[in-house]
Parts: sequence; structure tokens; C-alpha cells
Amino acid sequence: MWTGSQGAGVFGHLSDSFLGRKGSLQVVCVLNGVFGMLTAMAPNYWAYAALRLLTGFSAGSVGLCSFVLATEPVGPSRRGAAGMSTFYFFSGGIAALAGIAALFPTSWRMLYVVTSVPSLVFVVAVLPFVSESPRWYLVRRRADDAMRVVRAIASSNGRSIPDDVSLKLDDEGDDGGGKVVDSSASASGSIIDVFRSRTTRFRLVLSVVINLLASVVYYGLSLNVVNLKTNLYVSVLVNSLAEMPAYLLTALLLDRFGRKPLAIGTMLLSGISCSAGSLIAGAGAMRVARLACGVVGIFGMAATYNLLFIYTAELFPTAVRNAALGCTSQASQMGAILAPLVVVLGERVPFALFGVSGLVGGFLVFCLPETKNKPMYDTMAGLEEGEKTLLK
Repeated sequence: MWTGSQGAGVFGHLSDSFLGRKGSLQVVCVLNGVFGMLTAMAPNYWAYAALRLLTGFSAGSVGLCSFVLATEPVGPSRRGAAGMSTFYFFSGGIAALAGIAALFPTSWRMLYVVTSVPSLVFVVAVLPFVSESPRWYLVRRRADDAMRVVRAIASSNGRSIPDDVSLKLDDEGDDGGGKVVDSSASASGSIIDVFRSRTTRFRLVLSVVINLLASVVYYGLSLNVVNLKTNLYVSVLVNSLAEMPAYLLTALLLDRFGRKPLAIGTMLLSGISCSAGSLIAGAGAMRVARLACGVVGIFGMAATYNLLFIYTAELFPTAVRNAALGCTSQASQMGAILAPLVVVLGERVPFALFGVSGLVGGFLVFCLPETKNKPMYDTMAGLEEGEKTLLK
């Protein structure tokens, strides 16, 4: 998990700079598949440990790069539903992993081979048909490439874009009265630019803390199956299936209630459920009641955890979006590191800590702005100017 957090930071920056969203995704998928296959052939413990560190470095960025690449071309009215739909494949993969692991209970080498092949297949069979993000092209001052992608998207939807339509960044003034921007200068930035702005600095600190707390609960409840004294494979399967209705419900409610109220509600739901689970003894039939609290808790936190991807992506402009998401992903990975340390504290204490984390995180979301139906800004200057306009 630690190397995964480092990988998220590195590839988050690279995908905002010269490598791009698609290029970064290609690199991490290839590295993930190759290192996974090599792990299956590890001759000793030290080679195995080194390869797992390298696998974690690449795997930590797969979800980050693919999510941003999938959602950046989508408009405000469909962005929430499109973003949430990507997570069905994540929980579906976890459910499939439970079945695959049950098929290879004694052959860990074969398990690594089977779980590494999909990354390589994705690079060969899927990525060649996926276009680069037009927003990334735009912030790199490659407006012609951005327009080409937009026209291709319109054509695939049976629409057309008039020839006199052009694209420009939100830091470029209107014709006749705006400032002149050097067309050769890239508008991409780094995490340093995020901290220079008071607006984005405050958002990033809050997002990091909220993602950390959400990750502790999300991964902690997934790992806490060992304290439920139930079948391991069945518990993992139930937890992963409990996430899918959360995605559907969130997708349906996201554009009706907005990001902020839904994030608050789902975090508080998880916090209250886990707090209730900490009060239930684990003997006899009460195990089922505690399992139910855990399922409701992971239902709420699964909705929150993935909603935060959409929410965070909308809080930052294209120029630094992946860098900011890389920071929040690092916080999530740190939460995943802390989660096992919480799980080993016993049967009831973990539930109590998960409950407190959910409640605190829910109250912190109150400090973030709503992003429903707001534009996704491209540059830091565009965000600052846009936020000022909204406050007038």
C-alpha cells in the first residue's frame, strides 16, 4: 500500500504533464501485468517482496488514471452517473477475485498469473480504441487534437459539430478584450500550484483528511471479516456485492441532491452503523446482527469512497486534477495501511473506531463547496476567476 501511494503521486503528476492520461494508464497497466507475472516466478522471499513493492507502485495508479480518463470528456449533466458506473467493475472484480482465490487455494503462483493477465489484455485489446482526454490536450495547448477527439465523440453519438466552433481554455479572455496567452506555453501545473492557491489548498487538505478517514473504514470493514467468525470467502463476496447497490443508489441520487449532501449522508450512515456494531456482542445469533451492521457500514462507505473520486475531481482544474487526485489517493492508501492495525484490536473496538472515523469525516464534508452542475475548470486562473464570479 505504501508503494501504491507513492505510485499514485508519481503517475498523478506525470498524467498532468507530458505523459497524459492515456499514456500513464498504458504504462501502469503494463507494469502491473509484468510485475505480477514475474511475482509468480519469484525464486525466493526477497525477490517476491521486491516484486510486490513494484506491483504496488504501478497498481496504485490504475484506478486513478482510468477514472479521470473516463470522466473528463463527460458533461456536467452525466458526469455523476458516468463516474459512479466505473466502480461497478471494481466491486465486480473483487467478487470475481473471491471466486478465483477459492479455485486456487494452494497455488499462489497460479493465482498471480491469472490475476495479472487482465492488465495486459486491457492494454492490447481495449486501450488502442480509447482516445486521450480532450481536456488534457487543451491544457497542453493542443486545441486541434482536442477538437479532433470531441468531433469523434460527437460522431459516435450521431451528432456533428459545426466547422466554425473552436475550443479555448478558461484562462483565455473573450475575443477583443481578453489577455493574450502564449499558444506554445502549456497550462499544466503541479501539486505546488495547488498549495499556492488558498482556495485549492484548503480543498486539498480537507479532501486528504476525508479520504484518509473513508479509506480506514472502507478497507477496515473489508478486512474485518476475520473478526466476524464467518466463512472468509462468503464474507468477502457479501461485502463486494453490498457495494453494488450503493453505486446504483448514489448514481440515481447524485444529480438530484448533489455531491456534498450525499457524501455527508453516506459517511454518517456508515459511521452510525459501525457505532451500533460496536455495541453488539459477537456471541451466537448476534454475529449475524453485527455482520448486518458491517454490511450497512460498507454499503455507506462504498458509496462515499467512490463518490469522493467524482467530488475531488470536480474540485480541482484539469491542469492539476490528477496531481490532486494523486494526493488524495496517497491518503487513501495510507488509510488502507492503517486499517489492518485497527482490525487487530479485537471484535468491538474496530467497529467503534470505524464509527468515529465515519462521523468525523461526514462533518468535515460540510466545509467543502458543492460542485453539482458547476463547470470543470481547466486552469488555476480559470478556477479562481470562476469562483469569484459565483460569489458575486
